[in-house]
Amino acid sequence: MLKPDYDIVAIGNAMVDVLAHVNEDFLRRRVEEQGLIKGGMTLVESDVAVQTLARLKEHVMKPGGSACNVMFGIRSFGGRCAFIGKVADDHIGRQFREFLAEQDIGFNVPSYTGPIGAVTGRSLIMITPDGVRSMATFLGASKTLRPEDVDEELVSASRFLYLEGYLFDQALAQKTFHYAADIAKTAGRKIVLNLSDPQCVERHKSDFLDFVRHQAHIVFATEKEIKALYGARTLIEALNAVREMCEIAAITRSEKGSVIVSGEQTIEIEARKVEVVDTTGAGDQYAAGFLHGLTRNVSLPACGRLATAAASQVITHDGGQPQSSYSSLIIKELVRTLGKG
Repeated sequence: MLKPDYDIVAIGNAMVDVLAHVNEDFLRRRVEEQGLIKGGMTLVESDVAVQTLARLKEHVMKPGGSACNVMFGIRSFGGRCAFIGKVADDHIGRQFREFLAEQDIGFNVPSYTGPIGAVTGRSLIMITPDGVRSMATFLGASKTLRPEDVDEELVSASRFLYLEGYLFDQALAQKTFHYAADIAKTAGRKIVLNLSDPQCVERHKSDFLDFVRHQAHIVFATEKEIKALYGARTLIEALNAVREMCEIAAITRSEKGSVIVSGEQTIEIEARKVEVVDTTGAGDQYAAGFLHGLTRNVSLPACGRLATAAASQVITHDGGQPQSSYSSLIIKELVRTLGKG
């Protein structure tokens, strides 16, 4: 059992990210043949994942998954965190476990040892020249995450429980999601929900609405996701709805920056102008920066600026994780935001 002294514990799909730069024609064929969605995440079967991977001339593999990427960001800031997810007892799963240990991210969930052929999940992330990432995701062992895998003492003692919306796509994982949330709520901890993907929101809209209303304290979403959740035509309409349901909502808007609402407050954060290489992990690192600010008790505007700094850094290179320490890259930003309050 992990020592319960973490700022944040996250629950999500344990995935290996397979990153590749592709041209628009390659992606268009995948959209036509396999039903992928540009800029979104599409669940695929193992054979589709294998076929697509075989057509990628060059690619890089990194441990990832949305919630796990957030924890990489938290560690880069110097925060204390742990991850709950499921990998298979295979070579990639063991590499995933070793990498988290190297990053000092707590991870003690037993590997899945089910039927022969079970493999660690993977997400094929195809990056087009405009920097947009489109994902074909095979969940693999990650969909076997169950309530018994949740360390109750760990969740009870961590300040924040971070939940990845993608978990709603699997019944067993969704059950685990709610089980962990009940533990955190009983312990008086803050529950954080990331809506993850517009299509995921559409698939589970009523369940998400119920969770935001009754469980979540903090919500992260893109503008498309929050509009989808409330069936809103405008961002203002969606913001007015979500502010009535949770303590804090942070909505990212790509090059338009982000908006934070809390009670009667509406805080707009400007985007930074950077050269976009790959948008993978932008929302994850935004969440990492924002939550790290909350764990250090800085103001909401400061949290937003810190979040923007982290998101701006990650989109300048491939992959959804920090390339270098945020504590060194963004120390000036942190000092400035603390000074402004």
